[in-house]
Amino acid sequence: MAHQVLDFYESLTDYYHLIFEDWDRSIHRQAKVLESLISPELPGRPLNILDCACGIGTQALGFASLGHHVVASDLSPAEVARAEREAKTRGLDIEFFVSDITDLNEVPDSLSFDVVAALDNALPHLTSGQLIEAIKAIASRLKSGGLFIASIRDYDLLLQQRPAMQEPAFYGSEGTRRIVHQVWDWIEKERYTLHLYLTIEADREWTTHHFISEYRCLKRQELSEALQSTGFHEPIWLMPAESGYYQPLVLARWP
Repeated sequence: MAHQVLDFYESLTDYYHLIFEDWDRSIHRQAKVLESLISPELPGRPLNILDCACGIGTQALGFASLGHHVVASDLSPAEVARAEREAKTRGLDIEFFVSDITDLNEVPDSLSFDVVAALDNALPHLTSGQLIEAIKAIASRLKSGGLFIASIRDYDLLLQQRPAMQEPAFYGSEGTRRIVHQVWDWIEKERYTLHLYLTIEADREWTTHHFISEYRCLKRQELSEALQSTGFHEPIWLMPAESGYYQPLVLARWP
């Protein structure tokens, strides 16, 4: 992946949890929603789960707290290190690796999984060629009959709207308040530069932190076709109103 993407996540590591109103609550809420979707497809527990875009651990921590056997990987060494600290703090046994989603080379070949997850809009960092590489790498880690689950923004809708910004969110109480907002600069028809701003109050002063990354607008049809061309069964899409998750989700079965 581009150095800009890595720099974005490396610089965001210590602040990532502040994007959420309550990160711990989000960890548990997301885990419950995701498990409610996975469990009917793969009855029985615990499951062996690979979170291959784990970031600071939002979903990996949640899956492990529900009793699943979790392995987690990410491109960013800083985020993996933080996720590992968060797991230890919570007494969760998760094995972590620094690995690019396009090859997963550092995840031992001896490990195979019931579920591989790539959540929080990770896939739109990839070019079309890298997307195919990532899906092939993910497929190589799945057991027969295993499940791939991913989430992306609703780019089918966003391409029609081409928003210039995401509305600010205001969290906290006096003395510990923060404002989270995004500005989007459209640089091509289906690409944009994201500017993430975190403005944080501490000691009666406000400090703004600015993080930059690029995304491409990955449509649902493109991801579905990429999955099917790699050998996955026909993907199933679930929109937030149906799934209870905050982004559109795709589930695809490996033969």
